[in-house]
Amino acid sequence: MKTTALTLKHIALGAKMVEFAGYNMPVSYSGLNDEHLTVRSNVGIFDVSHMGEFIIQGPEALNLIQRVTTNDASAITPGKAQYSCMPNATGGIVDDLLVYRMSPDTYMLVVNASNIEKDWNWISSHNSKHAEMKNVSDDYSLMAVQGPRAIAVLSKLTTCRLNDIPYYSFAIDKFCGFSDIIISNTGYTGAGGFEIYCKNNQAAAIWDAVLEAGKSEGIKPIGLGARDTLRLEMAFCLYGNDIDDTTSPIEAGLGWITKFTKQFTNSAALKEQKERGVKRKLVGFTMSDKAIPRHGYVITDAQGIELGIVTSGTQSPSLQIGIGLGYVKTDSAKPGSEIYVRIREKLMKAVVVKTPFYKNEK
Repeated sequence: MKTTALTLKHIALGAKMVEFAGYNMPVSYSGLNDEHLTVRSNVGIFDVSHMGEFIIQGPEALNLIQRVTTNDASAITPGKAQYSCMPNATGGIVDDLLVYRMSPDTYMLVVNASNIEKDWNWISSHNSKHAEMKNVSDDYSLMAVQGPRAIAVLSKLTTCRLNDIPYYSFAIDKFCGFSDIIISNTGYTGAGGFEIYCKNNQAAAIWDAVLEAGKSEGIKPIGLGARDTLRLEMAFCLYGNDIDDTTSPIEAGLGWITKFTKQFTNSAALKEQKERGVKRKLVGFTMSDKAIPRHGYVITDAQGIELGIVTSGTQSPSLQIGIGLGYVKTDSAKPGSEIYVRIREKLMKAVVVKTPFYKNEK
């Protein structure tokens, strides 16, 4: 298994370690529910250094990104980031990703850990005009400091005005005494906070400094288990569960990042799909019966006729009910529709709801 620059820190803190996307990663420290609620109400720090980073630069950089992604990267200015996805040629998704515009001709793509090699090969195969590409995934560490007390903690370690970094924006500034640190506000928890991109040899010092600065705020290290339940409460897609090589962005509710003002891989077919409508849709649902939906469970109607499948599911730590995402036939996708999840051969009642499941009242 691969390790991150912080692996020994996690082991020393007593984390439960698991293999994830080829990396030895912490799944939990104090327990999933405790960690989840810490982020919702306070502040936590995650190691997400397994994510991949590609630098694409030069006069042809934007052209390449426009051709391989669905969103309109020309709309982002330096200092801004954008959520997007890369469609394949058969209607599915190669990966979802973040596109950062670092300067007029330089972009950073942040991709999922399990897809680093696949994404690199896919983008390279479309690089006919020879944009300059660098895979810097092994050079960078990434920490996410999330929760309503994140600014209070991080402000002790930088003079950067964190309140002036809007959602999906970033700054490059001094942090913990290190120069040229990327401080980003993209979030994957719905709790607010920032991501810190740094060189591997800076990661351990930054991790320790953030934990020390956050002592008075009750900061805790948070594992990938709580990261998953936090993102699911917000109905954020997880690649490999809710989207993959067989799910189209239109089916997955990602039409908002699919812009037909430009041509990209399979754009004509996806545009036709959007105009004609799809046969299935990704929906959020809550359990009416006391039960926990899990990935792979079958979704049915009241007669047990299959409608689709659960892609993500859990017992929501914030709401204390079973919640899930899943694909269902379009005529069962309207909020309020009654569906059933087959659990141990029993049909457990659920209802399709508008997402996100968790709504921050602040």
